[in-house]
Amino acid sequence: MAHRFIEACFRRPVDRTPIWLMRQAGRYLPQYRAVREKVSFLQLCKTPDLAAEVTLQPVDVLGVDAAILFSDILVVPEAMGMELILEDQGPQFPQPLKNRSDVDRLHVPDVERELGYVTEAIRRVRKALANRVPLIGFCGAPWTLAAYMIEGRTSRGFEKAKAALMADERLAHALLSKISDALVGYLNAQLAAGAQALQIFDSWGGALGPEDYARFSAPYIARVIQSLHREGQPVIVFGVETGELLAQLAATGADVVGVDWRIPLDEARGRVGPAVALQGNLDPASLFLPLAEQRKRVARVLELADRAGAGHVFNLGHGILPTTPVENAKALVEQVHAHTPAR
Repeated sequence: MAHRFIEACFRRPVDRTPIWLMRQAGRYLPQYRAVREKVSFLQLCKTPDLAAEVTLQPVDVLGVDAAILFSDILVVPEAMGMELILEDQGPQFPQPLKNRSDVDRLHVPDVERELGYVTEAIRRVRKALANRVPLIGFCGAPWTLAAYMIEGRTSRGFEKAKAALMADERLAHALLSKISDALVGYLNAQLAAGAQALQIFDSWGGALGPEDYARFSAPYIARVIQSLHREGQPVIVFGVETGELLAQLAATGADVVGVDWRIPLDEARGRVGPAVALQGNLDPASLFLPLAEQRKRVARVLELADRAGAGHVFNLGHGILPTTPVENAKALVEQVHAHTPAR
């Protein structure tokens, strides 16, 4: 019997709306903070026992319907040959990409040798879950990774990355193609290790306009999805501030399109069409409201999801925030579980 989460991804009838919370392991959980006191963030990502432990925490504490692997999208550029500093103040690449020779020095990693800690964490999580809920693996989209690799750090607009790729299409193609090849190997290894769904995060997709997104992002996401060796595992694509790009995301071949909180779900349905499921899209700040007000906002998302048609996984419109009250997150999960989707 398929899990409710998987059923919703494939737009099959479910008896309740499934829910998971993007980036659900994190500082809002005291159990996570206890683990983080022992190791750095990057050490946590690279220690399979600990990565598995924090992956399981939200399932055990909140009762969500899927686990998302604890890792970081930037471990792939590191495995490709870039030095990565990854701490709570934000990621940094001390030597960002500057020219074609820098891109040529990057390599497509041997996943088991250079990213084997990720696949081992997947195997350990699957064993511990014993099929209670499915496990979601993930990666960053090629454009988002390229933006970090050129900019060197988080940026408000990623001007350096955009200018570099727009000015030199051959450089853009070389970099995005190499990243895509790395992601294909990485995600296929996650599937082989036991991931039951995958999510591709285009965190900086909203920095591109529609024409540039059609050149520098959507085709490479599609290329990755088309190269996956899947046996029914759904793929979710999600971008931040991508309301105007939802149709392009839906056309990548994904089964589910994630929606941030900036567009109502019924309007999102009109943009993506009937062929994909939707995921989202509560504003994460709603979890700081008094419970009565939070419940109103959750009910509104569920109402719009019912209006938008079958195939909905409840989620936040972006990652759960570090100071979120745990009791509010628990109340959210309970409310969504009590909801029977409209048929």
